[in-house]
Amino acid sequence: MNKRKPTLEKIRPGFGNSIFVNQNMDKRQRKLASWHVHPEIELVYVNKGKGKTHIGNHLSYFNNSQLILIGSNLPHNGFTDRLTAKGKETLIQFHPDFLGEAFLNIPEMSQLNALFERAKKGLVFKLETKKKTGPKIEKLVKYEGLKRVLKLLDILNDLSKSEDYVLLNAEGFAFETGLQDSAKIDIIFKHINNNFQEHISLDEIASKVSMTIPAFCRYFKKATGKTFTKLVNEYRVVQATKLLSESQSSITDICFECGFNNFSHFNKVFNDVVGKSASKYRSEIKSMVQ
Repeated sequence: MNKRKPTLEKIRPGFGNSIFVNQNMDKRQRKLASWHVHPEIELVYVNKGKGKTHIGNHLSYFNNSQLILIGSNLPHNGFTDRLTAKGKETLIQFHPDFLGEAFLNIPEMSQLNALFERAKKGLVFKLETKKKTGPKIEKLVKYEGLKRVLKLLDILNDLSKSEDYVLLNAEGFAFETGLQDSAKIDIIFKHINNNFQEHISLDEIASKVSMTIPAFCRYFKKATGKTFTKLVNEYRVVQATKLLSESQSSITDICFECGFNNFSHFNKVFNDVVGKSASKYRSEIKSMVQ
């Protein structure tokens, strides 16, 4: 069975650019950018399409336009299974401090900083904002250099003022790390990706980054804001949401396939992370698809 594991994606804007803009990615590109994470903020606008939204522990389906802002280090999938007639998908990626750390600290940037903080939970914007901002996003690919920067700031200014949005992960799901943490965190996440179906002991993971268990626990909590056990369980639940929506396996089988060794513990963790039971989640997903 195909299991999507979040990989650390390296974003490389073209030479002389700090902003990556892509429009109408082909199917191969969407497949390559499946379940992944990166420090860059990502803005996606689909004017007409059908598909699945999978960001952090949120999963839903859409059959219309989508305008989504994904903050730094928030795991997510691509969005469109297929574009409808005249459909267009525009993807924008940029680092939070692409204008420099000092620029972020000026008073006029306070609203944008607040927007970037909200985006760490994932934001989906509703009709009013889509109508106003969507066309601007689609035109961004036409601009280069300073003009592109100014146009992006105009778009972000619109989004920062909008109250027309929904938070996708109310409890948060971003992997909070500093730049100095990236090498160790990358090793840790790759080990989780490859071994989440098995028990991962603290001794095992601490040895991967050459740390004692107490030092690792302090380091990991400071870097991510969560204990190692909590993050691994959340990761397993996200895998479970995918299988609940895309496979015919029983909930019990999914529980064990995702690394839980106790069904009642799985139910408790799933409910804590998603806010509903696994059976209710699956039934709601089925009704959405129908």
